Amino acid sequence: MGFSAWGLAIGLAVLAPNLLLPLFPPRTSIPSSPVPRALGWLERAGQALCLVVPALTASGDPVWWWLIPMLAALAGYYALWARYLLGGRRGEDLYRPLGVLPVPMAILPVLVFLASAGWLGSAWIAAAAVVLAAGHVPAAAMRAARG
Repeated sequence: MGFSAWGLAIGLAVLAPNLLLPLFPPRTSIPSSPVPRALGWLERAGQALCLVVPALTASGDPVWWWLIPMLAALAGYYALWARYLLGGRRGEDLYRPLGVLPVPMAILPVLVFLASAGWLGSAWIAAAAVVLAAGHVPAAAMRAARG
């Protein structure tokens, strides 16, 4: 364990667009669905772990080709935020499918963290991403189904 500037940058890069919600709230309601309490806790734990673990995990030898899928997933995530902002800020856009991805705004951050685990050579980041996937993706799918 040790500080990782790259890990901190990754966490902030994924978190940053979420800070737009208070400034640009949805004009229509965000789909809501009761999520089982355990799943909600798992989702929050995964989100917290993915912000903290990359910053506190000194990386191994970087595997540079992992930057390609990581940056592609991050670019896709940003494109979906642009879709939300430019498409009228509809709450359902935060959960709208994209091709074969049922809840891409939940799946793409998981992919960013998994690829960053490969890039930074960190099993800890991968484990945090798995916890995020186990909570955030099914919770988002439940919300999308109610939207």
